[in-house]
Amino acid sequence: MIEPRTIRFTLNGVAVSSSVMPHETLIEVLSQRFELKGARESCGQGLCGCCTVYVDSKAVSSCLYLAWLADGAQVVTVEGISNGQKLDPVQEAFIEAGAFQCGFCTPGFIMMVKQLLDTHPDPSDDEIRHYLSGNLCRCSAYPEIVDAVKLAASRRAGSEQLVREVR
Repeated sequence: MIEPRTIRFTLNGVAVSSSVMPHETLIEVLSQRFELKGARESCGQGLCGCCTVYVDSKAVSSCLYLAWLADGAQVVTVEGISNGQKLDPVQEAFIEAGAFQCGFCTPGFIMMVKQLLDTHPDPSDDEIRHYLSGNLCRCSAYPEIVDAVKLAASRRAGSEQLVREVR
């Protein structure tokens, strides 16, 4: 008989532990044990991006990622990217650009956009579309999502410019 195993990891900056079975996915543990509902399981096959979280700073489909593999890792969800009450600039850009309709896919897009802008601070439209090709929006808010990416990129560039001017 397979026994549960206790895993320990850092979740949104807080050390946590959980008893998990070998077949449980990270999205199941996050939503059922920690009541985090931002990342959502939709396709269950890693095709839609709705369940995207970071494990050790890399975006993963948490519907495919076995929770056991998160033992000792740093896990960040969309709930963990804001700074207290202050939303992340990518979250703000999505709101300002109206880059969602039903909002089901939005957390996954936000996580991928943050990673995109970390590696490509000024992406072209083609780079944005290519990078986000693994995320699906059933409401077809793609034009607004691209606008949000550009807005977030410009704000990040402006912040960096402001920091350079202050120094």
